Amino acid sequence: MEMSYKGVMENEFPEAPDLKGLRLRQPNRSQTVLRAECPEDLVPENHPVRVIWTVTGRLDLSAFYTSIRALEGQAGRDATDPRLLVALWLYAATQGVGSARELARLCQEHRAYVWLCGGVSVNYHSLSDFRVGHGPALDALLTQVLAVLLEKELVQVWRISQDGTRVRACVGTSSFRRRDRLKKLHQQACAHVAALRRELEDPALSAQVTARQRSARERAAQEQEKRLEEALAQLPELEQREQQRQVAQGKVPDVSQLRVSTTDPQTRVLRMSDGGYRPAVNVQLACDPDSRAIVGVAVCAGADAGQSEPLRRQVEERTGRVVKEQLLDGGYLNLQEIEQAAQEDVTLYVPARVPKNPEKRKHPYEPRSADSPAVAAWRKLMGSETGQTIYKLRGAISETVNADLKCYRGLQRLSVRGLDKVRCVVLWSALAYNLLHFGTALLS
Repeated sequence: MEMSYKGVMENEFPEAPDLKGLRLRQPNRSQTVLRAECPEDLVPENHPVRVIWTVTGRLDLSAFYTSIRALEGQAGRDATDPRLLVALWLYAATQGVGSARELARLCQEHRAYVWLCGGVSVNYHSLSDFRVGHGPALDALLTQVLAVLLEKELVQVWRISQDGTRVRACVGTSSFRRRDRLKKLHQQACAHVAALRRELEDPALSAQVTARQRSARERAAQEQEKRLEEALAQLPELEQREQQRQVAQGKVPDVSQLRVSTTDPQTRVLRMSDGGYRPAVNVQLACDPDSRAIVGVAVCAGADAGQSEPLRRQVEERTGRVVKEQLLDGGYLNLQEIEQAAQEDVTLYVPARVPKNPEKRKHPYEPRSADSPAVAAWRKLMGSETGQTIYKLRGAISETVNADLKCYRGLQRLSVRGLDKVRCVVLWSALAYNLLHFGTALLS
């Protein structure tokens, strides 16, 4: 018989069942238990966390050790081994954990993370700083993993598939301000910093706060002033691009409504996959169609246009191989890049745009009188059955990789600000993705 809400509120609980004659196993939490156990027994031999730890032991992590100042024979606390921190973040990325506080909690409660730590204590401050403080080392680590996969002939880069995915940024929509408002806020921030310094120089006032409080206040005020200066510095380039876009559309240039975020000036409001507009960053990923390995990573604040050539060159520099074919969606279409790629003997598989106006629609792959030889060859290729068949590989590859990183590797919503830090987060996810797919091969 179900209890009503009124009955629960009036403490009208049903009578306890009669347990006489029943033999039950019931918890007894006051019983003392003697258990002989070491951290090595916390996870089975075939647990994925052991693969992560073994792989990190075979990679060259020397770039992560350069900033350590704790030396033998000198005073101070021992530094946490970077190999442990690398393994923690890689395993966390494989499990979709993207928060330093959550990772610190798991290191105390979850058996796999406790096994990794092996008795070493970690705090979320150290984890957070390490996550975004080693961009070049992370980039080199991805190159190192790809070098091993290329040597074992598990990855080929003569054909790559590139796509961009928008990831929600760690800023609010209300943080975007126009030029006049930014100037006013910057003046207020400068005045606040000056007033704070005068206050801290006053012995009577400075005695009321601790040194840590004084340092925190000054640091917060300086960071706010720096963000506003960066926001103002971003405006000229944005205004120039907007003016060029409006002129190309036959409009009178008007850039008075442009806004920049005071929280993260490098973030832009982008159109998301659901059709809405929100602050986001554009994560560019290049994948090998055969193995589905991630071979290139980039982060930008704008649209996909203009991002194909830089990422292609990054893949070639990272792997030492030559890219011959590149699969792109329609957002990357640029006739000048098609001509540039043709000069480098690179074939771009990218669909043409179809005008929305039915009266202006024309078969996009019909030859046109103004086409250069490279553009004419591109139209012929993309209009053929062979070109369409190869291009269809892009959706099955890039879209699934994007979905994997967003759903399972902690790339759903960012918790850091600045493109450099965002790129670090994406590199952790990309490394975790590659290790999950090729961890066994890296150990062989």
